Amino acid sequence: MLPSSPRDRDSWDDDVSREIARAAPARSSSGFYAGAPEKDPVTVRPIEDEDEDHDEEIPVAPVRRQLSVAIAGFSALLGAGLILGAQTSGPDARLPYAIVLFGVQLLYILAFTMAVRPPAAGTVAGVCVVAAAAADRLAVTSEPAALLPLVYVLAAAYAAALVGQTIRAADRARLRDSLGGTFLVVLGVVSFALPIVLTRKPVGTQALLVCLTAVGVSLLVAHLTDAVWPKPRIAAQVPRGAAGIIAGAMLGTLAAAGLGSVLVLPFTPAKGAVLGLVVAVIAGLVDLAVNYSEAGRSMAGEAPTLWVARHMQGPLGAFALSLPATYALTVLYLA
Repeated sequence: MLPSSPRDRDSWDDDVSREIARAAPARSSSGFYAGAPEKDPVTVRPIEDEDEDHDEEIPVAPVRRQLSVAIAGFSALLGAGLILGAQTSGPDARLPYAIVLFGVQLLYILAFTMAVRPPAAGTVAGVCVVAAAAADRLAVTSEPAALLPLVYVLAAAYAAALVGQTIRAADRARLRDSLGGTFLVVLGVVSFALPIVLTRKPVGTQALLVCLTAVGVSLLVAHLTDAVWPKPRIAAQVPRGAAGIIAGAMLGTLAAAGLGSVLVLPFTPAKGAVLGLVVAVIAGLVDLAVNYSEAGRSMAGEAPTLWVARHMQGPLGAFALSLPATYALTVLYLA
């Protein structure tokens, strides 16, 4: 029953407030109400980087000095053979040069078929041997000397290689992934017939001398430098140094400029340097790409390529893929 007078109401409110304050739980010094169970403080643990436990030290591929010297020697011998064959190839003496080039083409087929490992590798190799013989014959006998017959051989050989890869179901399953590799094999084989075509053009023999010298010097210097000072390493898994590749390109360009200064017109030191720079850079990149592809196979756990084919692949690919650039520069830049 509520009190009627105002004074009684105020006294009653004070009594009620005291009762409520007495009944309410007091707060402790920790900030919790007295009587309430205090929770254990949460311990914050630093999050450890789980990747640190899974990081593995990348092994550094060793540089074998004797092997680098051997590859440099093979590059020099290959370049010297191609240059001497071009210089001694006359109107009635192109067949011996074609035979030499056919031997180089067989080495290229062996090295790149074993390295690229396309589906139906035996069929691809057989097609490439036929394409090499046909390209060399057309380069010697076609009138006038032109690039178009070799383009026809390239297209026909590539189509035949692809058809041969569709016969078996296991080969068809890998066909899409092998298109680029198969084309690389066929292109290099047909490209080795280009020196014969160039020797039949007015300044083609001199252009071959300049460009093949630049490629040979570039590869020779690059691998000899790797044998002495393979630094800075481009990648831990690739046994090559950037110093050798850069020095090779520079000295290859210098050698081409020197030849351009002693050859007759239209050659000049500047034009020789342009030709040498283009082919030397192409050769160095192709040679380096071969090392990268071999390192990729090793990291993937695949069986390595046969050691003879593996070490010949870089120089052979460098010379083969620099020949189309040599032909283009001769026809478009020197003409």
